[in-house]
Amino acid sequence: MEVIENKPEKLVLRLEISESLANTIRRSVSEVPTLAIDEVEIYKNDSALYDEVLTHRLGLVPLKTEKAMSSKTKIDLKLSKTGPGTVYSEDLDGNADVVYGKIPITILGEGHKLELVATAVLGKGIDHAKYVPGLAYYRHILEVKSSPEIDKIIQNAQTGLIKPVKGSGKWICDINESDVDKINEIDKNSVKETNELLFIIESYGNMLAKDIFNKAIKALEDNLEEVEKAIK
Repeated sequence: MEVIENKPEKLVLRLEISESLANTIRRSVSEVPTLAIDEVEIYKNDSALYDEVLTHRLGLVPLKTEKAMSSKTKIDLKLSKTGPGTVYSEDLDGNADVVYGKIPITILGEGHKLELVATAVLGKGIDHAKYVPGLAYYRHILEVKSSPEIDKIIQNAQTGLIKPVKGSGKWICDINESDVDKINEIDKNSVKETNELLFIIESYGNMLAKDIFNKAIKALEDNLEEVEKAIK
């Protein structure tokens, strides 16, 4: 395994694993516990949005998920604002950190008021999409047969996640579909997938991208242990 990029919001790994395992890890991201607003008690809503729509928007506001949080975690966030003006996610006040403060929730007119209490709990993406902590996806690294025409395309291609490397009459690279199409027009048999994958996780900000990956692996291990116990 090679770490190509490791930033708080993005993790890129180069792995030699099967697609089925990569897809299993990807799906396990939905089993990572994440903090999100689950219940909203609205006392006054003069905005143009129905209570249900307002509640849905609040549920999608990313909140920081701390390591000390558990299934018993329950955090109340209060919001009280009078128009005119826009209500933003930063207007939520409580012991949970809002990741992006300028997410617009609704607009209030002159003299209009919004007053509510929102309760955030830990949950999993397999139960509701609002708990999914980020995007996880993968693609194969490509092996491309070298030729003068093809070499020009790869050398001028948009930079992928890894730098193209040439050796033994072939390129090992990560290029986009439009460049692959150009190469296939020259020689439709020149591009093939290698056994290596690029696995990418992009965090919504709830937690570090590397923590999402590690917790997805832990969730997969726990599921495998349950299967093992069930078939004994």
